[in-house]
Amino acid sequence: MKLFKNIKKWIENQEHLFYMFLIILIVPNVVLCFTEPLPLMAKICNVLLPFACYYVLMTLSRNCGKMLWILFLFVFFGAFQIVLLYLFGQSIIAVDMFLNLVTTNSSEALELLDNLIPAVIIVIVLYVPALVLGMISIVKKRRLSLEFIRRERKKAFIVLGISLISLVGAYIQDSRYELKSDLYPVNVCYNVALAIQRNALTQSYHETSKDFSFHAQSTHPENEREVYVMVVGETSRTLNWQLYGYERETNPNLSKQSGLIAFPKVLTESNTTHKSVPMLLSNITACSYDSIYHQKGIITAFKEAGFQTAFFSNQRYNRSFIDFFGMEADTFDFIKEDSVGLTYNPSDDELLKLVEQELAKGANKQFIVLHTYGSHFNYRERYPSESAFFTPDYPADAERKYRDNLINAYDNSIRYTDGFLARLIGLLEKQQVNAAMIYTSDHGEDIFDDSRHLFLHASPVPSYYQLHVPFLVWMSESYRTTYPKHWEGLIKNRNENISSSGSFFPTMLYLGGVETAYRDDLQSVANPLYTMKPRVYLNDHNEPRPLHDLGMKKQDFQMLKQKDINY
Repeated sequence: MKLFKNIKKWIENQEHLFYMFLIILIVPNVVLCFTEPLPLMAKICNVLLPFACYYVLMTLSRNCGKMLWILFLFVFFGAFQIVLLYLFGQSIIAVDMFLNLVTTNSSEALELLDNLIPAVIIVIVLYVPALVLGMISIVKKRRLSLEFIRRERKKAFIVLGISLISLVGAYIQDSRYELKSDLYPVNVCYNVALAIQRNALTQSYHETSKDFSFHAQSTHPENEREVYVMVVGETSRTLNWQLYGYERETNPNLSKQSGLIAFPKVLTESNTTHKSVPMLLSNITACSYDSIYHQKGIITAFKEAGFQTAFFSNQRYNRSFIDFFGMEADTFDFIKEDSVGLTYNPSDDELLKLVEQELAKGANKQFIVLHTYGSHFNYRERYPSESAFFTPDYPADAERKYRDNLINAYDNSIRYTDGFLARLIGLLEKQQVNAAMIYTSDHGEDIFDDSRHLFLHASPVPSYYQLHVPFLVWMSESYRTTYPKHWEGLIKNRNENISSSGSFFPTMLYLGGVETAYRDDLQSVANPLYTMKPRVYLNDHNEPRPLHDLGMKKQDFQMLKQKDINY
């Protein structure tokens, strides 16, 4: 009872709350000192300068609870930052993280949230009591003494002066140091502004792109029936594909498939779905990403060339470019949206039923795009339980101790994708026409692969495991006979270094005989004259950056070297 009274007396003391709120506000900065690869002076500045600013602001009112709630946005950023650090281990809240809030569907978010419970608990324990105490202070109109406010304000300005000296030191020690990128929470505020700007541009897309045209034409004979299918996978990494030397039988069907070429040295230019997929579905690459607000996707190019087009997705709407590009098709269906329930979880095989229906239309020229759910976490929900080949695949929670189970479940999802693609090829073979299919994944995935214990994807700093993706091209026997040089080109280029973001679009157009000024033939893997461009990655500020300028770790470059991938 006495202990309870002492605690109650302590938290009713406004001076104690003043210091407690100040410490809570600065927690993310202290943690970032240990996670971010910055010079010593930058780390000192990154704690002192925000601390001094919070200190000064807290002295602007005699009610410390009122000031905490005025600074609520920074409390929210702090909570978000802690969850991010728990998930990825480093980096401040990126622009893409804010955009993910409006483009990630709720079912995906709920799947992930279940595995962030420790981080959520930390956030609740750290911030909720402080906000409650702050509200009590406001309601009960408690006040700090004028003498206390004056004394603390003097101290705050002294700390501010010292912090400005440390800022000068940070610039002297590293000329690349800049507030908008390196100082929390200035960098987060800058990223919020960028996110708002990009969201506004996205919402204006239909207006800014309405006059765009590829001026595309078909170069293949008009009376020649042909079918082309573009498949965009989800979260599938090369490392777990048998086709690329993985010791497990994750590709029992494709390993025996004739007319199939697998490219082993392919990297994506983004580890986020909302950027990677639009790049795959359009002429946009990391080097031209901001042009996305003015251009249309590959479906429009095929439509202009006289093709009947279709887009079928096993994902929900994301209210962005994936939806925009998909809805350019003559026929489109986001099958998860066919049910109002968030728990509706159809397998990718449901897409094949739509493909069958589309093929049955018998159009002379057909182009079909599929966006699968592939190997997205939770892996166990990507395949029927009776299809579990690698066991045990349960429990497969997002914890390092369950890595073996996670790998089993993940490999089962790859094996299911193998069957899906084999069945799709079977449908195309039945048409007995000139047909081709290309497949790649938007990005890969971390699954507690090394000492960093990273998991999932979309981290602000990518890893090798998130970048290395499978890339397949299949041609029917009829197509190989009609266009032998395209087949020869695939064989010639199979061991070349390739960017999926740069080559997927031109390869599909090249195979389909769709000619446009936007088609870069030197990036088509079916072209014997294919030429590799320098590797780049689309960073959070939509800037193309070489891989060595992203903050990637030595483990990543060791893996790239091991796979003989140019970086």
